[in-house]
Formats: sequence, structure tokens, C-alpha cells
Amino acid sequence: MTRLDTGVRAPVTAAPRPVPARPAWTQEAARWIVPAALLALWQLAAAAGWLNPRVLPAPSAVLEAFWALARSGELGHHFLVSLGRAGTGVLIGAGVGFTLGILTGTFRPLHLLLDSTLQMLRTIPNLALIPLVILWFGIGESGKVFLIGLATFFPVYLNTLHGVSSIDGRLKEMAGVYGLGPLETFRRVTLPGALPSVLVGLRYALGISWLALVVSESFGASSGIGFLAMDAREFFRTDVIVLAIVIYALIGKAADSLVRVLERRLLPWRVGA
Repeated sequence: MTRLDTGVRAPVTAAPRPVPARPAWTQEAARWIVPAALLALWQLAAAAGWLNPRVLPAPSAVLEAFWALARSGELGHHFLVSLGRAGTGVLIGAGVGFTLGILTGTFRPLHLLLDSTLQMLRTIPNLALIPLVILWFGIGESGKVFLIGLATFFPVYLNTLHGVSSIDGRLKEMAGVYGLGPLETFRRVTLPGALPSVLVGLRYALGISWLALVVSESFGASSGIGFLAMDAREFFRTDVIVLAIVIYALIGKAADSLVRVLERRLLPWRVGA
């Protein structure tokens, strides 16, 4: 077969230029546009007299309350107490949830034995447990940590179990063919395969831990951000109550950002939203 030359050359098209990536700070700044706009509208509505300050104080009043409490050291004390409770509860709850998720996902008999019971316990709301928790632990720190640990246990457990169960069985068979032991199979196959789901569970658990903290600090607390808000309610200090809510929101955002950083470090092949 001979090749025919028609004399007509195809038009040369220029290679598309790569689109320069936007700086990371612009993406982060875009996330704060809506909160900043809402704050500005809130301040304008308060300055115009549309909002009753006893119902919803202006952002400037909340900022003044923040400054006064921060200068006195009261805010830092309550913040550290709440942070310690939430951190201890998350460590215990997430640690137990991760361990049980790995075990029930790996060993079928253990899954049959425990999973149905844990699924039933998962549906019990924390508020319904408060009377029992007070009877079991009193009104001290252990009861508060127990409620936070219980709330964070189930997200981590369920997502870890899902991650382990979703691993391709052929990978485990291949690990057996290569003679990997149980610990080496866990390190090279199970943990990397389940890690994306584990981080999703941890992200959700960190968010829900602050909800549990609010519930736990609503009874028998003499310190903490929840106590600060409850004490302010007695004196109609709505600026302090709103300040406590804003602190909860900022801490939740910070915890979410921390898990995103972990995802980028541990799962570099996944593109963060």
C-alpha cells in the first residue's frame, strides 16, 4: 500500500496554555465572604434599631463582652476547661470507636456478636442518658467526659467499620499470598484502605463533640463555655450568650480545618473540596 500525499497540510493549532492555579489564600478568603456579609448586615440592623439588644445584641457589643472577659482572664479559663473536656472525650470515644471498628470489620464472628447491639445503642439520644449519667458518675468531670466520648464513639466506629468492609477482598488475598502476617496486613492493607472513611468519621466526631459538650455543661458545671452561657442567662447577658455560641462555631471550624490538614497530609491523592 502506498501513502498518498494530497499536498494539503492540517492547520497547526497552538497547545492550550495551562490555567494558572489560584493562590490558596483567595480560596480561603472566599469561604469567609458570606459570614463577613452576614456580620455586616447584623451590625447595620442593630445600629438602625431594628434589633432589640436584649434579644439579639450587636456584633460590636459581643466584641466588647469578649474583650472584657478576655482581659479578666475569665474567658481563657472557661475555654481551656471546655477544650480539656472535649479533647479527653474525643480521645477516648474515637479511640474505642476506631479499635472496635477495625475488629468488627476484620473478624466476622465479632461483627455478628457486637454490631447489632452497638447499632441499638447508637439510636439512644444523649439527653435521655443524662439522669442515668448523673446517678452513675455524679455531676463531676467523669460524667461530662462520658457523654462526649459516647457521642464521638459512634461516628468513628461506623465509618471505620464501613472503611474496613469496603476494602477489596483480593487485596487481602494477595497479602496472604505474599505471606504477610496479621499486623503487616493491617499496616499495609487494612489501615490505608480504611483511612479515608476513618477521617470522615473523625471529622464528624469532632463536630458533634461540641454539641455533646453543650449538653454535658448544662448540668452541674461550675466552669466551661457552657457554664459561662448558662450563668449569663441568669443575668440576661445576651452578649455573653452570643459570644459563647460564636466560640462554639469557631472551635468547630478550627476542628474541621484540622481534619482537612490531616487529610491532605495522609491522603495526598485526594483533592480537598
